[in-house]
Amino acid sequence: MKKTTGFLLSILSGILLSLPWYQNFSGLIAIVGFIPLLLIEDHLYQLKDKNHYFDINKFSFVAFLIWNIISTYWIKNSDLTAAIVVIFLNTFFMSLTFMLFHITKRTFGNKIGSFSLIVYWISFEYIFLHAHLTWPWLNLGNCFAGNIKLIQWYEYTGVLGGTLWILLLNLSLFKVLKLLVSHQKSSLLLPNIIFFIILLIIPILFSKTIFNNFQETGKEIKIALIQPNFDPYSEKYHIAQEQQITTILYLADSIFDKNVNYVVAPETAINKPVWEHKLKSDTSILRIKHFVNKHPQTSFIIGASTFKKLDVNEERTPTTKFHIKDSCYYIAYNAALQIDTSSQIPMYYKSKLVSGVETMPFLKLFHFFEKFILDFGGVKGSLGIQEERDVFTKADISIAPVICYESAFGQHVGDYIKKGANLIFIITNDGWWGDTPGYKQHLSYAQLRAIETRRSIARSANTGISAFINQKGEITKETQWWVSDAIKQNLKTNHKITFYVRHGDYLGRTALFLFVFLFLYTLVKNLIRKSL
Repeated sequence: MKKTTGFLLSILSGILLSLPWYQNFSGLIAIVGFIPLLLIEDHLYQLKDKNHYFDINKFSFVAFLIWNIISTYWIKNSDLTAAIVVIFLNTFFMSLTFMLFHITKRTFGNKIGSFSLIVYWISFEYIFLHAHLTWPWLNLGNCFAGNIKLIQWYEYTGVLGGTLWILLLNLSLFKVLKLLVSHQKSSLLLPNIIFFIILLIIPILFSKTIFNNFQETGKEIKIALIQPNFDPYSEKYHIAQEQQITTILYLADSIFDKNVNYVVAPETAINKPVWEHKLKSDTSILRIKHFVNKHPQTSFIIGASTFKKLDVNEERTPTTKFHIKDSCYYIAYNAALQIDTSSQIPMYYKSKLVSGVETMPFLKLFHFFEKFILDFGGVKGSLGIQEERDVFTKADISIAPVICYESAFGQHVGDYIKKGANLIFIITNDGWWGDTPGYKQHLSYAQLRAIETRRSIARSANTGISAFINQKGEITKETQWWVSDAIKQNLKTNHKITFYVRHGDYLGRTALFLFVFLFLYTLVKNLIRKSL
């Protein structure tokens, strides 16, 4: 195979893997996304004269770089440096994963090699779902976010089940194509074609059956979503907080009726940091409190930047900061608040933080790098988190207050459900990326969370798209991009726990266990060969 041919195949793979992240293309394109790359790998595998680890790394890096650039180039709209770091790091780990597969295949042959690709890739995705440095945006199973009728079985597997399906289909189809081209062992062709068709059709039919027969359950409540639409670059952190709250309350009044149970406002709608020990006397909180006192059947869920003052003897953490004006130590949070007629104001702290913006990875080791955290307005520096999920409860309704980036993590959202949440509220601000695929992808990932948990979702975005999503993952009502708006709709609660919520990312845990075994076995085998 000529080097030019190899690069052309790499480019083709990169493009095919990218297309499902655009709304006009089906996620099913991904079932052929690895085929050109597998063709290159198999060619290099057949060359027994020497190892071709550098070559496979080179070609796979090109493919995955193209995939990352085309699918997530929009990160540059918030910061070009962050985009370069994220794209190159993710590409590096993807190509490393593919090279490990090639090494294992050269060591043990086709069958174990193919199995290792599945194990290594799912392990890679699992690690980036749960490690301190996270970036699950391009996890393969996410590509079906625009094809929810095909993946209703995510309630049993989560997104990693979609990754498994895509990898199996690519490997199965590649085997069929090899048999067609080689004209050898033709007796194996028909069984492999049948296996591929079954592998493709059965999950789709199963999903269609679930979709057509699924009945939403639970008590119906009415929710109003607020989309104030302040430009995060030129308005949100420059316009007076008082004016922003006035806009939010005006929008709430414009759509309010006596049956509205919840009003949901977006992430950091209160962006001027509020001291938590002074929460009840804050002007913005008092104005919202006045609103709910007029409408006592209503609770207001809103995002806020908060400061928690530490006692003199309280333990300092890597996220602790010193406030010069007040001469005290504190921790800053990106929080969600529930404000109602109660004297208490429950809070939840965002716990999946955006690396480089809200947290510096491995802060204990590299505390001096914190000064490089990007300043997008509001609080600068690493934020605090909470280890456990919390729900907001009122009467028999429990709300999962999911904040922005958290909605990209299936097991993380499932933890709210284990705490009793029967509805999911997502509060976010998607305006940093401009009118690009970024905010559309983020919205579609909420549909995956609805399927995995079988919970209805109310999603309030400062800028982006605010939407209602039912328990089947269908968007039932939404706002337009970049408009100030308010919408309301009834959603049903649900108390049932799905298999996925109960067991979390069990596919990832299994793959990681097998990864350690396969990797060590491959390493030992190659060391023994070199010593002989």
